[in-house]
Parts: sequence; C-alpha cells; structure tokens
Amino acid sequence: MRTSQFYLSTLKEAPNEAELPSHKLMLRAGLIKRLGSGLYTWMPLGLRILRKVEAVVREEMNKAGALELLMPAVQPAELWKETGRWEVFGPQMLKIKDRHDRDFCFGPTHEEVITDIARSEIKSYRQLPINLYQVQTKFRDEIRPRFGVMRAREFVMKDAYSFHSSFESLRQTYEVMYRTYSSIFKRLGLTFRAVAADTGAIGGSGSHEFHVLADSGEDALAFCPDSDFAANVELAEALPPAHARAAATENMREVDTPKQTACADVAALLGIGVERTVKAIALMAPRENGWQFYLALLRGDHSLNEVKAGKLEGLDGFRFATDEEIRSHLNCPPGFIGPVGVDAAQVQVISDRAVAVMSDFVCGANKPKFHLAGVNFGRDLPEPLLVADIRNAVAGDPSPDGKGKLEICRGIEVGHIFQLRTKYAEAMNCTYLDKEGKTQTMEMGCYGIGVSRIVGAAIEQNFDDKGIIFPQAMAPFEVVIVPIGYHRNELVKTEADKLYAELSAAGIDVALDDRDERPGVMFADMELIGIPHRITLGERGLKNGEIEYQGRRDSAATVWPLADAQKQITLKLCAA
Repeated sequence: MRTSQFYLSTLKEAPNEAELPSHKLMLRAGLIKRLGSGLYTWMPLGLRILRKVEAVVREEMNKAGALELLMPAVQPAELWKETGRWEVFGPQMLKIKDRHDRDFCFGPTHEEVITDIARSEIKSYRQLPINLYQVQTKFRDEIRPRFGVMRAREFVMKDAYSFHSSFESLRQTYEVMYRTYSSIFKRLGLTFRAVAADTGAIGGSGSHEFHVLADSGEDALAFCPDSDFAANVELAEALPPAHARAAATENMREVDTPKQTACADVAALLGIGVERTVKAIALMAPRENGWQFYLALLRGDHSLNEVKAGKLEGLDGFRFATDEEIRSHLNCPPGFIGPVGVDAAQVQVISDRAVAVMSDFVCGANKPKFHLAGVNFGRDLPEPLLVADIRNAVAGDPSPDGKGKLEICRGIEVGHIFQLRTKYAEAMNCTYLDKEGKTQTMEMGCYGIGVSRIVGAAIEQNFDDKGIIFPQAMAPFEVVIVPIGYHRNELVKTEADKLYAELSAAGIDVALDDRDERPGVMFADMELIGIPHRITLGERGLKNGEIEYQGRRDSAATVWPLADAQKQITLKLCAA
C-alpha cells in the first residue's frame, strides 16, 4: 500500500475526552473517529488492524471445528421474555419498537437467538455436539462509556455457542475452547493470563476469563508465580490463617477517637498496625417478610469480596445498609460501629477467616467518637454466627494450591468462556431425542471474545512515548519503507519502488511512505501508527549499496546491504 493512495490522519495531541493511553493513541493515529458517546467509526487504518484480529480469531475457531454463522443484530422481545431476561437485563439493553409497535432490542448478546436456532434445527443426539460462532456487532447502553473502544456502547464481538448431549461432551468442547483461546492470544502477540472466574449474570457452572496484562486493567488478578494457579480476585480463595487464635492479654477498654472513622486513622492514633483493627460492614439481605441486618467483620487492611459474600447462605441478593438502617439497628452513626454488645436477635455477625483468629483487636464501640481496644471473642462478644472467606486475596497470601505466595496484577478482560449447562435450554425447551428415543435437555457452552476490545488492550500493553508498538500479527502493515527524498531523487525513487514491489510479491504486508513530507514527519507518523519494522532508503546509503533497518522497539538503526533486504526482512518477520 502506498501512503499517497491511503488515508492517513494523525494528530499531535489527543482530544481532551481521551483518558487511557489506548484511547489517546487510537485517536492520534487516526484508527478511530468519535461519532457520539461510546460510538466510533473504524477508519481505514484501524479497520486493517481489526480485520487482522478477526482473521486470527476465525482461523483458530475454524481449526477447532466451530462453524460460522451470522445472526441478526436486532432481536424480538419474545425470545428474551422466554428466558425472563427482557426485564432483568437492565438499562444496558437498547429496546426499540417497529412500525407495528412490536418490541425488539439491539442485541447485547445472543444466547436466546442461538438457543432458538438449536431447538428448531437439532432433533437428535446424532446432530450433537455442534459449536456455532459469529463475529458480530453488539450494543450495550453503558451508563458511562469510557476509554474509547475499551468500553464502547457499540463493539465487535466473537461469540460462540456449543450444544451437547451430555455434560462430559460440554467439558470436552470447553477444554478445546480454552486451548483455542490461548492459541488466539499467543498468535496475536499478547501477554495474557487465563483465570478462573465467576459466571456472573450469564449463569452456568464453570468459567474462565482471558486477560491481557496491563497496568490500566480494570480487573485485579491473583496468580502464583511458582505454579499455574490464576484467578480473578473475586474468586481467589483466601486460605484460613495457619496459626490459632492467641490468648487474650489485654482488658477491653474504650478509646477516644473523635475524628477517626477509618481503620488506618484509628491505628495511627493508637500507634498500632492497621492489621490489628477490625472493621464492621453493615449489610442487608432480603427475606420473605423484609430484610435481615448483618455485620461482616474484616481485618482493617482487607476489603470485602462482594461475590464471595453473595454466595453465602442467606446473603444472596444482599446490599449495603443505609445510614438510617445502621442507626436503627446499632443506635450509632457509620464510622464507629462494631460487633460488641449487639442484639443477636436483630443483628447477625459473620466473620472473615482472618478476623476469627484475632485477639486483642480494635473495633468500633457503637458509640459516636469511640472505639474499643483489647477486644476478644468468647469473652467480650460471642463467637461469630459464621466464619467464612469473605475478603479479597492480597499479595503475599498463600496460594490456594499450596505452591507458593500470591501476587496481584491487573488485567483487561478480552475473552470469557462459560459452561452454561441447561439454563437457557430449559427456559426455552431446547431438547433432543437420545438413543432410547427419550426427550432430553441440551447442555450448552458459551465462548466470547471482545474483538474490537483486543485492539485497545494490545495498545495498553504495547506503547511508548512515541506511540503504539503493535505486535506484528495485528499491525496495520508489517513493514514500512521510508524513502528520503522520494520525489526529488530518481535513485531513491527507483530503489524504493523496486524494494516495495519485491516485498509485495513475496507476500509481505508492506507500506511505502511516498508522501512528499519531511523525514521527521514520516518517521513520527510511522512510529505513532506502530508498524513493527521500518526500512529507510537515502541517497548516500544507496550509493554504497546500503539501507537502514530499525525495529519499532530498537533504540538505533542497523545498516543492511540493499541486496539482502528481502532476505533480512523475511528473517525478521519469521522470528517475530
């Protein structure tokens, strides 16, 4: 591709609304243009990148035996009402009406549509298993679209759905998809981790997320560098402390904390470590006749894991208590609440594992401007109603597999696979006839990849002060030729055109920057765009039979013989 025949539109500065590096750089490099809130046009340069990502995804899915189809983006409400998700999916669903006043939505996902296809097309166990996928535009009406394509309202997604006659068959396809996803992200040149994850609102039993590792990632991941353990922090188990509770050595006493409400501030006032404090978090859980008030106890330096807490018996659907509810149950404002002296008939106390082995700890006194020190279970307050893992794992915790210590990193979710089991099949009567001619419900799997999100995630992982550093597999061009004085020097023009033709004929995705621009402008644009390999031709070098090569991550250029250019660049591309 000659740049004079291509559309390049680069900016020196990113618009003010851009926050993340990927958002700024995609706008500056001219990969996308903003149309509206969370809506972006993929410009020719950006679309080349997106299509390369799509191609890798398709190749690996096809290799895994999945079959591509394309479902409508607009879906009738009736399907969603069958599963009960029409009302519960929430305001993220863009609902529309046709001219006959019938309800539709712009599909945020396609579980209902694919299940409708399966129940009408699959009749016998002989047709199973089957894995169907699409690359499609989705729409989710994010309350606050941010970060460009990382959290846009309209986005490109690959979603696949498998149907099975048994759970064992589902597990086999799930493992195939796990390996396929790993191959996709390896081919794209991304540093990633597959982590055990919560199934969330989509339902099902088993689930893994695939995260591109980046400091800007929204998700915290717990992993063990000494083993294969990796999980989203929301699922990573915090093991019980190895030590037993120590005997009490202090008497319980009130301490004046006139302005201190946070555990760190209380600890600083008392001259103790924050790990000796206990914070009480007030929760409300629904009951048939109202709400139950809970106090969840955590060590002062730990944080509540809402996913773990929500899985405890009685806490399904919990929410945080309001200030009024706290005052009603404890006769105390937030900031000074604690478990000592509470009415067991009104307040149920649950404790994290780490708190259960503490002694002589500090907690709220249920009295404005006061805390209690020297508090001990069994003496000053009853043993908790329940002891459970309700906190987020932190760096240094023992790995749940017993093979080392956990570390925490951040990741950007780009893929998610689920064992849906029979949730949607049961709701929509998706059945087949088994070998005995009996009607059975299909098992189902779901496998998603955020195709457009991958582009943003790749940039978050690969950039510097000059711009984007695309992995070769998804770069808009593999190689760019930058001729100095192309329009003023016949030797430069001749050799640049010749090299461009040779590389193109060899099947290399090459760009020739034949714009009549200053060398500094051309170098800056190509670095901003992120092309991984650059060949520079100048009159002086050509007279000596030489050209310059520089990789996007290289600090300096290397001189190559002109005659070896194709051979050398081929070796570079193969080595990447």
